[in-house]
Amino acid sequence: MAVVDELIRLEDNGTLSFGDYTADLKKKVPEFKVNDDIYYVKTFAEITRLEKNGRLLLESIPGSTVHNFSADERTASFTIEGTGDIRITMELEPESEYRVVVDDFNIGSVNSGLSGKVSFSVDADGTEKAVKLEKM
Repeated sequence: MAVVDELIRLEDNGTLSFGDYTADLKKKVPEFKVNDDIYYVKTFAEITRLEKNGRLLLESIPGSTVHNFSADERTASFTIEGTGDIRITMELEPESEYRVVVDDFNIGSVNSGLSGKVSFSVDADGTEKAVKLEKM
C-alpha cells in the first residue's frame, strides 16, 4: 500500500484511510466531514494524529499511514505502515481491557484508564501490519 495522497479519505466500505509518514513537513486537514462527524488529521514523519469531533482516535509516533480504520464500542481495526517500531495511542472506552492482535497474533492485552487511553507498539519495519483491538 502507499501513503494517502489526500491525507484522509472515506473508503467505499465506510472506513477511513489517512496519513503520510514520508512527509518532512507537517500536513493537516482541519475539517473532514463524514455524516455529522468532523475529523481532523495531522501527519508527517514524526507523528500521525486522527481526531473525531475533538476526541483522539489514534496517534502514532513516528508517523504512519493507516488504512481502513474503523472503531465502535467493542472493536477497532486497521492496517498500519511506517518505519520501525510505531507507538500507537488510542482513546477507547474508559477503564476497560482490550486484546491486541497484530497480523492474527495475539500480542497481549492493554488496559485503559479513566481517560480511556491505551498505548501499544507495532514493529512495522517497512511492512503493512493488520491491527485489531477487541474489548474483553
